[in-house]
Amino acid sequence: MSTETKQPAKRLLIAASGTGGHLFPAIAVAEQLPDYQIEWLGVPNRLETQLVPERYPLHTVAVEGFQKRGLRMVPVLLKLIGAIGQVRRLLHQGQFQGVFTTGGYIAAPAVIAARSLGLPVMLHESNALPGKVTRLLSPWCTEVAIGFPEAAQYLPKAQTTVVGTPAREQFQQNPPPPLSDLPIPEGVPLLAIVGGSQGAVAINQLVRECAPSWLEAGIWIVHQTGDNDPDAKSFQHPHYLPLPFYSNMAGLFHRADLVIGRSGAGTLTELAITHTPSILIPYPFAADDHQAYNAAVFAKAGAALMFRQSELTADILRSAVLDRLGTAAHPETLQVMAEKAASLAVPDSATQLANRVRQLMEKVGKNTSQDKERSLTIEGFGEL
Repeated sequence: MSTETKQPAKRLLIAASGTGGHLFPAIAVAEQLPDYQIEWLGVPNRLETQLVPERYPLHTVAVEGFQKRGLRMVPVLLKLIGAIGQVRRLLHQGQFQGVFTTGGYIAAPAVIAARSLGLPVMLHESNALPGKVTRLLSPWCTEVAIGFPEAAQYLPKAQTTVVGTPAREQFQQNPPPPLSDLPIPEGVPLLAIVGGSQGAVAINQLVRECAPSWLEAGIWIVHQTGDNDPDAKSFQHPHYLPLPFYSNMAGLFHRADLVIGRSGAGTLTELAITHTPSILIPYPFAADDHQAYNAAVFAKAGAALMFRQSELTADILRSAVLDRLGTAAHPETLQVMAEKAASLAVPDSATQLANRVRQLMEKVGKNTSQDKERSLTIEGFGEL
């Protein structure tokens, strides 16, 4: 009879919620940890309730953002306190080895609960300007993995490691998925416009003003309009393909000669991996204007042009595209941009992050006295 003792499963709680920018990197890391028993922490009625349950057990807590001020923060803090208690019980009863989170307000109860129990926490911050929760809680995390080296300057008290940002699985395929469902001939210049998963009406309007000149120059256009634009079908041309939503973004980015889009960290990660030149128009209402900080990294590197939406006109956008894709354009201009985009890519980001998580989880039970000294209170959360 064998005398081997079966080792208990290593258990990891992943806290990621709200948007694809938080969820897709977390899912990519989870897929690199098949040796872990993973459970998920999220918020009711957010995107994770659609994406996670078929993959991992999902626990939800009622917590919300910290944008309110004054007395309106009281119910927010009360919810946070309740959520911390729930997560503490979950971590303790489930005998988890630690927590991995991709930031956002779900990170607050996850980080506080874990550190109060002496468990290690790995937080991943994808933006060049870290979010408020990351900036406040980073000193209490065991390690903060960052997507952009520029983020480190905003986290002076944290132990940071640059790992890039994990991309969706389709962007890891080699060769990339073809655009077999779109009637785009080989060899024609292709411009793709992507305003995010919901589209961007302001960008759409500018694109439709510019489209006749681009089409006259022989450029084909794939335009993801989103489903909130009432004028999405107002412009028609055989070489202009408006789509409310398109799933094969990896194939589109690989085929496109130039992309016009927002500058969320996920989009920029995908542009870097596919070596695609871009024109970036940061979402003007993003928290702390963080998309502008992201875009500035790519613009400074020479991988993209950056325009503020408030300053961008149809004439400026029309010329920017024609200078790179028009009949008089110099091909080496796009080639240099593509090379600069490639220099910003971290193709194995998910693997790097998963390896860092494994290393941290192995430290469970070590330095417990130090962990206890670093237990958190919720004092100061009114600053969020």
